[in-house]
Amino acid sequence: MTSASAPAAPPDVSVLDLAPVLPVVVLHDAADAVPLARALVAGGLPAIEVTLRTPAALASIRAMATEVPGAVVGAGTVLSPRHVRDTVEAGARFLVSPGWTEALLEAMKASGVPFLPGVSTTSEVVALLERGVTEMKFFPAEAAGGTDYLRALSAPLPRARFCPTGGISAGSAPSYLSLPNVGCVGGSWMVPGDAVAAKDWDRVARLAAEAAALAP
Repeated sequence: MTSASAPAAPPDVSVLDLAPVLPVVVLHDAADAVPLARALVAGGLPAIEVTLRTPAALASIRAMATEVPGAVVGAGTVLSPRHVRDTVEAGARFLVSPGWTEALLEAMKASGVPFLPGVSTTSEVVALLERGVTEMKFFPAEAAGGTDYLRALSAPLPRARFCPTGGISAGSAPSYLSLPNVGCVGGSWMVPGDAVAAKDWDRVARLAAEAAALAP
């Protein structure tokens, strides 16, 4: 899928297949966006989800998208059609939401970029499959049942693929990645707040490389 304002993720490659871990990034200062993204890409994590939790989010997405070759920058915590429009205009190449409504889903479908609507129940998964959506975010992963829940979904709903996010760590990620219906996991352990505050991009790159090596 493509957009007039931003290129989509690489053709024929799902966001779920770009790397085993999708970094979930919260930035309070857009000046940190480019060096952080460069560190993540250098470590082997090209897909980066910038959450819309701070005023710096849109500027951070725009800076990463225009200044970091190799980065596939997406927007997270997408909650409304306006979020969809603003983030795609800023250069987001994929969208991630913690949940979905009909209005939000239609806006994401119309955006021209890949998207991962959030689910936490079997009924939500079935409803998305009914609407032709097969790739989803499972959130909040640990609180919603973790690996046991996802394993239980794999037999009756084999078409659904997930990016579990929420409470996942470097220690628990491999158990998720071993599941047949998990393409990648989302997490923030490779972008710890103290490293970002200290602008310790070498540490971020090392943690990113460790996360990239978690592929089963």
